[in-house]
Amino acid sequence: MTVLTNVFVGLHIIGIASLLGGFLTQMKAMGAGTARFVPAMLHGALTMLVTGVLLVGFHEMGDGAPLNNIKIGVKLAVLFVVLALVYVKRDEERVEKGLFGAVGALTTANIFIALLWH
Repeated sequence: MTVLTNVFVGLHIIGIASLLGGFLTQMKAMGAGTARFVPAMLHGALTMLVTGVLLVGFHEMGDGAPLNNIKIGVKLAVLFVVLALVYVKRDEERVEKGLFGAVGALTTANIFIALLWH
């Protein structure tokens, strides 16, 4: 079970890298007002959602320490907001700077919630 969990942690990290990487590659375009949500951002957010839910399930199946459900709920809520924004605006040629910046800020916040909230 440990190997399977580690594989899904790796996939979860790949998802966040895809989402944040898509954002970072569009930062120059954001400054010019021509940023858009690239498919990698949507796929990364979906990967994070699926692998995150599976990781919680794997943890609940084990006999490890109790899970911090409030932390998981906050991370899930932030991810749902990001996923909704990216999904709804995915076909638009240009996304407003504030909206695009919000996705980057929420993604970064989700990383720090995962790392710093114990």
